[in-house]
Amino acid sequence: MTEVETPADMDALVGRPLGSSEWLTVTQEMIDRFADATGDHQWIHVDRARAAQEMPGGRTIAHGYLTLSLLPRLAQDIYRIRSRTRGINYGSNKVRFTHPVPAGARVRLHMTLTASEAIEGGRRLVAANTVEIEGEARPALVAETIALVFG
Repeated sequence: MTEVETPADMDALVGRPLGSSEWLTVTQEMIDRFADATGDHQWIHVDRARAAQEMPGGRTIAHGYLTLSLLPRLAQDIYRIRSRTRGINYGSNKVRFTHPVPAGARVRLHMTLTASEAIEGGRRLVAANTVEIEGEARPALVAETIALVFG
């Protein structure tokens, strides 16, 4: 766990890996709940019987956007700014879903801080993120994300 006191202290970490998260199992329940929240009930995500017959590996797969939405949860294992008032997801510059995440797979996040820029009251942090799937050579996701952190 990388810890700093203030958002401005992140400047010293630019260009360095912040670390890796713990492993998280992407369960069918998570996939089903994401499908309910988004209305995306495509069979590749929610129909276990059909996936067993038609999908490579015989399992449903997580939505790409579910994998992306796990970044804040996984990042909590990687870094912490002790004296901050709030953080806001500002967006993404680039997102690629490079390998499907089968139901029951374990994933973890690797994060590198690529920029820390002063904004009024805090910092704009840009990070390179890679979500690894346990046992797979290709990552599930690569994304450059932007967060606003205030202190």
